[in-house]
Amino acid sequence: MEPTIVEAMMERGELPAFSRLRRGGHYSRLATTCPAQTPVAWSSFATGTNPGGHGIFDFVSRDPATYLPDFSLTRFEPPKNMFSPPRVRNLRRGVPFWQVLNAHGVPAVVLRCPCTFPPDEANGRPYTTMLSGVGVPDLRGSQGTGTFYTQQPNAIALESENLVALPAAVSSFNTHLIGPRNTRANPPADTRAEIAVEADPAAGCLRIRTGGEPAEMNLRLREWSPWVRVKFKVSMLQSVSGQVRFFLRSLSPHIEFYVSPVNFDPSTPLFPVSAPAEYAKELAGEIGTFSTLGMAEDHTALNNGRIDEQAYLEQCGLVLAERERMMHRELARLREGLLFVLFDTPDRVQHMFWRFRDPGHPFHEPDLARDFSRQVEEHYRHYDAMLAVVMDQADDDTLLVVLSDHGFGTFRRAVHVNTWLWEQGLLVLRGSHKPDEELGEAFREVDWGKTAAYAVGLSGIYLNKKGRERDGVLGENGEAERVRRAILDGMTGLADSATGRIAVHSAARAEEVYSGAYAAEAPDLLINYAPGYRVSWQTALGGMPRDVFEDNRRRWSGDHMIDPLAAPGILLMNRAVAPDAAMPDIRDMAPTILAHFGVAPHSAMEGKSLLRP
Repeated sequence: MEPTIVEAMMERGELPAFSRLRRGGHYSRLATTCPAQTPVAWSSFATGTNPGGHGIFDFVSRDPATYLPDFSLTRFEPPKNMFSPPRVRNLRRGVPFWQVLNAHGVPAVVLRCPCTFPPDEANGRPYTTMLSGVGVPDLRGSQGTGTFYTQQPNAIALESENLVALPAAVSSFNTHLIGPRNTRANPPADTRAEIAVEADPAAGCLRIRTGGEPAEMNLRLREWSPWVRVKFKVSMLQSVSGQVRFFLRSLSPHIEFYVSPVNFDPSTPLFPVSAPAEYAKELAGEIGTFSTLGMAEDHTALNNGRIDEQAYLEQCGLVLAERERMMHRELARLREGLLFVLFDTPDRVQHMFWRFRDPGHPFHEPDLARDFSRQVEEHYRHYDAMLAVVMDQADDDTLLVVLSDHGFGTFRRAVHVNTWLWEQGLLVLRGSHKPDEELGEAFREVDWGKTAAYAVGLSGIYLNKKGRERDGVLGENGEAERVRRAILDGMTGLADSATGRIAVHSAARAEEVYSGAYAAEAPDLLINYAPGYRVSWQTALGGMPRDVFEDNRRRWSGDHMIDPLAAPGILLMNRAVAPDAAMPDIRDMAPTILAHFGVAPHSAMEGKSLLRP
């Protein structure tokens, strides 16, 4: 939640439950992490440390042996033998506060906290009841790859999606869902689940025989289906279960429909998404099946124009309703201990709808803004109503905390950091190549033997160091520091000549920001962008378009990956804080929760309890 919106709405009387909680306890802004990214901030919330204490610095890191981008939250490891499954490892380290509570006999239920996949365990025993959040992949191992089906000729797959061409000019046909890659096949191939489709234009629907559960359904125009359980056959003796939603986009002149990423089936997930492992099945049996994908709201489909804004909002509503059912189920069972529930749909709504509230955004659409410019406030009001219900169930012995891990703002212009490094002569391309979209991503054509620095991920720059990177060129004889100083001087106050605005507030050395056991894994430099600017998507994955700056013309139009001082979250509690407390920090939350239960903080925790002694 964005503090300026929350505060204005409270002043106008539009968030009565938030206001009541403020009057009876505490409200303030909440300092976030550097960078202000979801997995980074929630890992600091859990462990009470800066990122150097838990090792999560970004959604994206790099492999120094290949320079290629890598997902920072989990790592899949190959099977030990042909009969064992692959393994997945949670890359968040540090000691989360629920582990400390567990050691003192305090029960906890943690629902959908980021960086909890796979769930925390010790010696095969869960620390707490847990349902994993951001970091859970789809059945193909990606963070969300949907499939678009179309009869339009010459259609091509867009970003992070599969495309299936349907037979033209027919109303009845067979097609398939795309499942996980079968790497044991020769050659490796996608698994499939066959479906049969028949259009009924008069009824305005598609009849789909799914081969799963439900076995058959009618999908109406511009409607999301319920969850459909399907099985993908891997071998004669093995199949994998998943679940999808269908959305019917068009019946005429072409049949077009969209299928969500294949989520793990909570009843039989490919990898455990809960602790104990049977908890997800138990939960689904009571509240109905639910999304398991870490980022459940399908922003990629909206970004690609496969669904429109109204369809996206409806899907967000489905995800939110699932989460509410989880919360109410656990509230009804709660007698003692901790209950944590994350609602991350506000983040997804603001990412995709901010352009409607910002007339200066390059992709502002006035016609659509009439319907969607107040969508963020409408969403906040929904949570206020939820909070009212929770407050009525909290007795005098209950500590009730409402917090947001960061704020939000507009994202008007993207910064191609690798292009800037090329202009400074710090990143070198082979031959006569120059930055251009045709270079693609993954650092194609980079001459690593002459390159001093490169950017990967959403916030950082790495130096090409000898002994660390595969083809490192910078030694410890002052070369690395000279390059760092040049980047610090050049990036700090970097201006956008097209707008006349400052695009980068500052840059910082990692050791000035991080400390702890894993600080050495951080990028060497951190970039603190000014509001309105953000690193480009291409930079994050090793790309370098022609110009340093570019208008953001994506539907993903709001963001928070700016200078953390400009992106605080919010904190509400039903307790007053210590009178001498400075602005609370997200690292303070773990010690505060532990103090409420009379438990001392772990020795690595840097924050302090906000509760009065």
